[in-house]
Amino acid sequence: MEIQSNMHQHGEFEQALPEITQPTTITKKDLVSRIATQSGETKVATKNILQMFLDEIINELGRGNRLEFRDFGVFEVHQRQPRLAHNPRTGEKVRVPARRVVKFKVGRVMREKVTDSAHTEPNSGLQPT
Repeated sequence: MEIQSNMHQHGEFEQALPEITQPTTITKKDLVSRIATQSGETKVATKNILQMFLDEIINELGRGNRLEFRDFGVFEVHQRQPRLAHNPRTGEKVRVPARRVVKFKVGRVMREKVTDSAHTEPNSGLQPT
């Protein structure tokens, strides 16, 4: 440990790491405002279209369908098998029934954008509304 401490003191292990800041939460209202501004549509029309889009995603996943948005990602419904778990308080074995869960696989463009932004300011390019 002493060798590492000495080496660290001399700067041999120091690297320029990006400063970690708390990400901003973007709401549906924020997105509606941005899209309405960019498209020239009213906020009401934009909100209705965005909500219809989200409702369709939910409906299709509820039917068990797979949704693929090129470069964005893929939503799929997976079946989790029933299993035995342990109650951490009592140590008792508990049966967990099978259930369906939504999984999201990140697309290429989103993966690149998120990976590249790890080396820049997290909120760069975003305009608060």
